[in-house]
Amino acid sequence: MRMRTSAGFVVAGALAVSALAVPAAQASGRSGDTAITKVTVNGGAAVVVGTSGAKKFSVTLTAKDNSGISDADITLFGPSFGMLSPSSTSCSGNTCTAKFVVDPKVDLAYSNGVAGTWYVDAWVDANDGDYVWTEKAKSFKFQRASKITVNASPEPVKKGKTVTVTGKLTRANWDTFKDQGYAKQPVKLQFKKKGAKSYSTVKTVKTSATGGLKTTVKASKDGHWRYSFAGTSTTPAVSAGGDYLDVK
Repeated sequence: MRMRTSAGFVVAGALAVSALAVPAAQASGRSGDTAITKVTVNGGAAVVVGTSGAKKFSVTLTAKDNSGISDADITLFGPSFGMLSPSSTSCSGNTCTAKFVVDPKVDLAYSNGVAGTWYVDAWVDANDGDYVWTEKAKSFKFQRASKITVNASPEPVKKGKTVTVTGKLTRANWDTFKDQGYAKQPVKLQFKKKGAKSYSTVKTVKTSATGGLKTTVKASKDGHWRYSFAGTSTTPAVSAGGDYLDVK
């Protein structure tokens, strides 16, 4: 297998965060008729990592060559010099699968800056010696896990009276390995009346400096209240489980 080299980075299944500049990568190129036709990361979903427990995911690459595919070198790159290499890679037919494992307490210490848009760099070898090398063959999101809560009170409440809806938006902090409030983020307050199938947005509320949420509404009908966050490039969307409020 032909391997591209990048002096200063030899990583096996671990995220590398370096203060040094990354050496310039080779330009995308090929020899012969080998071509990458499809790359899928984590089944098409963002890679979301919390504060504990290893996150396992795969990158699947499909390629073509008239002699068949021999093997592949798949590496992931992200912001702040983040780099991740697979724990294993195997090829069968025209498909190669690279398996990755990220343990936040081992691989992500002091690494909040690596959250965001990542890219797949891939080198594929064919049985006849042809190859293809592609930078940024696929992009994906590498994100800090998010949580959101909601509480509507008082319960029960008389019709027309004021209801206070509180909650909190948090996300994983890979510096402290704890969930941290996500400040100054727009969050939708939504309501689903009793018997309805879907929520509708009532208003948008911004989180406080500590991720707190608080607003008031008038009680009108029985139903569920929830907060819903649309997400950012570094943090996935999340909605609270509805809090049912009985209106008398």
